[in-house]
Amino acid sequence: MTSRPRRGRRLSEEERKLWRGVARSIRPLRPAEPEADVADVASDVGGHMPDAKPASVKAGKTTPPTAPKLSPARPSPAPPPLAPLGRRERQKLARGRESIDARLDLHGFTQAQAHAALLRFLQRTQSDGAKFVLVVTGKGGRGGAGEGGVLRRQVPHWLALPEFRRLIVGFETAHIGHGGEGALYIRIRRG
Repeated sequence: MTSRPRRGRRLSEEERKLWRGVARSIRPLRPAEPEADVADVASDVGGHMPDAKPASVKAGKTTPPTAPKLSPARPSPAPPPLAPLGRRERQKLARGRESIDARLDLHGFTQAQAHAALLRFLQRTQSDGAKFVLVVTGKGGRGGAGEGGVLRRQVPHWLALPEFRRLIVGFETAHIGHGGEGALYIRIRRG
């Protein structure tokens, strides 16, 4: 059985030094507000820090500790939204008038293996300049509960993730001739 530290325990000198270093390196969210004293912050987290003011304040110096200047991080652009395939595109694929550039069959894969294989496959097909691909998930009727397979449910969720949305324009359930509800047509985004 592990013992939990008491709420009012005193911080060691090493812990105080560590906390001061952390407190100095943090840039406040709102610079107009006064900075919190280290003792105030420690009391907020349940610790007790007697005499926790920095040495420069104890000695009567009023210069604040210098924090490293951080350049503002640029937010990464949001991945483009998914768009369903048009009715005509789907008809052309089903009738064989539009070619399917590559196929991936996920039968027998675990979820982790399927996720990694799908990501690699889409990255490769995008770099190869493919336009449409077919991903076979399988219908997954072995369970008997009528829910369908795990991959059949998961792959559409994965395709909606930002890492995949950067690679694809959209997806639709495939025509019965290409696997029906156990497969997906995916339109690849130009690289």
